[in-house]
Amino acid sequence: MDIRIATNEAEWESFLQAQEWTPFLQSFPMGEVYRAVGEEPVRLEVREGAGARIVGICQAIMVNAKRGRHLAIMYGPVFHDGLGEELRVSSFLFLVETLIQVAREKNCTFIRMSPFWQKNFLEETSNQKLVTRNLFKPSFRPSPLHLLAEHIWFLNLRGKTEEDIRKNMRSTTRNLIGRAEREGVTIELSTDPVADLHHFLKLHEETRRRHSFTPYTNDFFRAQVEIFSRPRPSPNPSPTCALYLARYQGEVISASIHMIYGGETSYHHGASTGKYAKIPASYLLQWRAIQDALRRGDRVYNFWGIAPLRSRGSPNSQFPIPKHPFAGVTTFKTGFGGELLELEHCMDLPLSKKYFLTWGIETVRKWRRGF
Repeated sequence: MDIRIATNEAEWESFLQAQEWTPFLQSFPMGEVYRAVGEEPVRLEVREGAGARIVGICQAIMVNAKRGRHLAIMYGPVFHDGLGEELRVSSFLFLVETLIQVAREKNCTFIRMSPFWQKNFLEETSNQKLVTRNLFKPSFRPSPLHLLAEHIWFLNLRGKTEEDIRKNMRSTTRNLIGRAEREGVTIELSTDPVADLHHFLKLHEETRRRHSFTPYTNDFFRAQVEIFSRPRPSPNPSPTCALYLARYQGEVISASIHMIYGGETSYHHGASTGKYAKIPASYLLQWRAIQDALRRGDRVYNFWGIAPLRSRGSPNSQFPIPKHPFAGVTTFKTGFGGELLELEHCMDLPLSKKYFLTWGIETVRKWRRGF
């Protein structure tokens, strides 16, 4: 088993895009997005066997936050789907040891890991070894807040037709799509996302003010769209992004950025104006993006995060927790039909006593935000 710094983008991308789930946040170009906004990517790969084949990858981002410099691992590490238990455990432990070394060299106070592991993964006896205290110190502990979405709503597109998906929509959603069409809303897939990004940025600033949330910066959006719009040096299908614009009476009233990567389309950023709140443009925009994903032959349409769901009356009738910050967007996303994928909660690995100041601040922030 060998852990090394990854330098070959084509090999990295070939490995990641060959897995069942292909989180674009672990992609090589996403690391370049963070580099462009001043946050250094650290890419590690695990190689095994005589041919030194890649069996795992881990991209961490060096975050220079006021609350404490740390390594953030977004939906990683990613191991080969067919990797056996023994290799998975040993690979993870080797990675953690290397990450601790890197983090200490860079004066980090903690490592934050939000793995793309299905919920209850760690309850299995064999997988408990990955984070238990007796294997290495320090040990992981639950993060006060989530780093990324941990309740994923997605459409499985394998073998599906547009009619199949429409049948599984909530009737209200189907009606709102039809109403948007009757109202004259049109959806445009930008042929130049970099040039058209200003439409999204204007709407996003309005959305931020309306809902009082902490957004990504405009520099981040620009870097993401620019870098994912470039051809990549890889034999695999180039990752890209799609910018959708919804127009009503000649005005852009809704926009979204979708990431297209490894057979998955992810609805990553959305924004809209409050000026035409009664015009359901966002419903028609999502439907167009789903149709395009079907035409491309994508496996998955990922709506990204929703609020935790609970049953109301029957197991098949699920609703978001009332007053949860994501309750409104959850009703919107689940109306298109789909499935829930619950992930393990974000984990922190403290490396300094300073971490506990971060823990206190984020615990208060969690309470104030209503999570």
